[in-house]
Amino acid sequence: MVSSESDLAVKGFIKFIIKRAISIYIIVIIAAYLTVVIANMGGYLDNIIKGELYVSISMEIRNNPVYDGYSPEEIDKLVEERFQLEVKRLGYDTPFVIRSIVYLKNALTLDLGRAQFLSSDSGSRYVRNIILERLPQTVMLFTTATLINFVINIGIGLYLSRHYGSKLDKLFIALSPTSVIPGWFYGIFLIIIFASYLHVLPYGGILSVPAPTEPIPRFLDMLRHMVLPLSSWIISNFFLGCYQNRTFFLIFSTEDYVEVARAKGVPPRQIERNYILRPALPPIITMLALSLINSWGGAIITESVFNWKGLGLLTRSAISIFDSPVLIGITIIYAYLLALTVLILDILYSIIDPRIKAKFD
Repeated sequence: MVSSESDLAVKGFIKFIIKRAISIYIIVIIAAYLTVVIANMGGYLDNIIKGELYVSISMEIRNNPVYDGYSPEEIDKLVEERFQLEVKRLGYDTPFVIRSIVYLKNALTLDLGRAQFLSSDSGSRYVRNIILERLPQTVMLFTTATLINFVINIGIGLYLSRHYGSKLDKLFIALSPTSVIPGWFYGIFLIIIFASYLHVLPYGGILSVPAPTEPIPRFLDMLRHMVLPLSSWIISNFFLGCYQNRTFFLIFSTEDYVEVARAKGVPPRQIERNYILRPALPPIITMLALSLINSWGGAIITESVFNWKGLGLLTRSAISIFDSPVLIGITIIYAYLLALTVLILDILYSIIDPRIKAKFD
């Protein structure tokens, strides 16, 4: 009987995960198609590309000495023929609706193709290589900032919840509105103070020019360049993050079961560990996971201010020159990462949260 109930619970869990995976993937498909349509401006971008292609072919033929003896009519005919061949080769002779489905299929299978204008530092025009070249820089900076913020906010938030109403608690409440100022704004002041005035830290970039070649000096030089952008993000989120976690822990500390534990004389540390932190574990995991995924998208303005060659700076470049394959590639990879994170969170919830786990028993 127990084995039968256990089998039913496992089947219910597997059915739940499959349903969630299907629903999440459907959302990814919808988001991907909208990205394809928006990035191509509903097909209008194709007209711009064809126009630039026609001008390029026309200039190439008209400036070629081989065709000096041709009449203007023959030149025009040759340009038109070459243009039509290129249009057909690139697939622009089919309606945008049909091509958008092809773009969607390629995006979902991570066949991201070639960028229209951008290239990687190594010279590759493949979107996958361009993104993979920039992703480590973004992860190194913003994931580090997110993890540091998370640890600081949890620790100080827990301390403030223990000292509710103290002067320090009131100070954090009063200063929490300063977090509405974005990190890049603080970054400008940090550059002025530590780079321009004190000359102790670099203005921006990832490495010095020329960059150290030895591994340890190169790593230390990279850390030195990380100080200002990292500090700007930590400062921006510091007071509000601590205040949010403090409020979060206060909510759990006022639950009835916590009051009962206090009345029974359970030690404060044990109450904090077993009756506050454990119930708060699912939302804490959610907050960390989503913050990490969000950090992988980079930050356009912050990376621009510090000339940090990550995905944010790549996104800005792709937007400025309408490089739709790069924009679609960044969005699709981010969508897959977010979808995978949500699915993993659902699995973790079903394991660590008794309320969800009970549904499968």
